[in-house]
Amino acid sequence: MFRLAHISDIHLGPLPGVTYRELASKRVVGYVNWQRNRRRHMHDAVIDTLLADMKASAPDHLAVTGDLVNLALDGEIEMARHWLETLGSPHDVSVVPGNHDAYVPGAFDKSCRSWAAWMTGDDVNTPVDRHSFPYLRVRDNIALIGVSTARATAPFMANGFFREGQAQRLGRMLDATAERGLFRVIMIHHPPVRGAVSQYKRLFGIALFQKIVRRHGAELILHGHSHDPSLFFIGGRGAKIPAVGVAAAGQGLGGRHPAAQYNLIDVDGDKGNWRIRLTRRGLTGPALPPSELQVLELGADAEASRQLVRS
Repeated sequence: MFRLAHISDIHLGPLPGVTYRELASKRVVGYVNWQRNRRRHMHDAVIDTLLADMKASAPDHLAVTGDLVNLALDGEIEMARHWLETLGSPHDVSVVPGNHDAYVPGAFDKSCRSWAAWMTGDDVNTPVDRHSFPYLRVRDNIALIGVSTARATAPFMANGFFREGQAQRLGRMLDATAERGLFRVIMIHHPPVRGAVSQYKRLFGIALFQKIVRRHGAELILHGHSHDPSLFFIGGRGAKIPAVGVAAAGQGLGGRHPAAQYNLIDVDGDKGNWRIRLTRRGLTGPALPPSELQVLELGADAEASRQLVRS
């Protein structure tokens, strides 16, 4: 059995000092939002509690699906690199960027340079940039495939983008890992399904992404961005592919979204007979440790999984 942990939308704080020059951009909108809303509900202590519980579950690998920072300030990006070092070896932690990690022009490249060790495929020594995605890591019989949807957008927009070039590379990667009999996990920030988020947050390229996974197949998709624990299904070749979201890892109690959670995915079996067990764990009270919230069996029978979600 392979145990994969999944967190997203950490939004590390507090914000470092911000200059007027740095705010002369989209960042001024994000800064106001942080001061009015996010800083009251996004807490480092919450993240620390969640991570302590997660590490006690002894996952074999950790997937982080974006939004490590808030305004993509240079100080934030550096702070996030130090935080990633506390999670474990880059061999055991895989990251994909989110829209906040590419908040303004130039930020995406800085995030890629700073976090390259956690966003590099096996045996790849070239610099990480937008053409490096998707990347592939193989751990035991698990293929971890990191897709980027991050791009700087206009104020009040938080969209993601999945285009043809990356789609073609993803298709080839899915075929190659299928031939090896691997369990294929796609990590992506924006939900690749309709209706998961508002229009100003949606992914451009949902239809293209779904066409690729239907044609080439996958076993599991992990995403963030919505700040909600969610479960959708994409029709794949011979099966329904679960797309699993998670509450924001830095979310405290009392916000409009659920308090911090993480996913534990236990994978067992082999090609054609994979067994997937999803456990959501998260905070349930101001002074309480994380508790088990939900256990789902995600197998080939998608309808059974849907029934479990409703129960």
